[in-house]
Amino acid sequence: MYEKQGVLITGATGTGKTWLSCALGHKACMEGYTVLYRRMAPLLREMEAARETGEMNRMMEKLIKPDLLILDDWGMEKLNSRQSLHMLEMAEERYGAGSLLMSSQLPVNRWHETLHDPTIADAILDRIVHNSRRIELGTGSNAESMRKLHTGITETDNKETMRGKGN
Repeated sequence: MYEKQGVLITGATGTGKTWLSCALGHKACMEGYTVLYRRMAPLLREMEAARETGEMNRMMEKLIKPDLLILDDWGMEKLNSRQSLHMLEMAEERYGAGSLLMSSQLPVNRWHETLHDPTIADAILDRIVHNSRRIELGTGSNAESMRKLHTGITETDNKETMRGKGN
């Protein structure tokens, strides 16, 4: 988040993608960053309603404004052409201006197929994927994935703490 990069979290159901997304969002809040969490399915429905009522600009402002935008459950349904264009606009406006965290059951190399038009898909994914760090939680159980992740985070935090103390 400090570098306004993204984070892409992928893995099977039950591996802790949403938990990790929320934990990272909570950490960002604790450090004074603004965070907005949205599940993709309700967000797409709200985008359609906002378009119909003329509130799309206001909705886009809400998606662009936070330091960190978390989009959970990407790829559960294919986006239509309007939704794809809205996602392109959002990705374009956030690129370099704020961090984007996305979680998905689909591996990143299959995200292209969730978007309506290949050209729009290329543009969206160019702005999201190439500016993001990836966390792949795999196919294990939630407990197993969280244990591996916690071990990695603890080791990193311990190294950072030791460096911070002048060691």
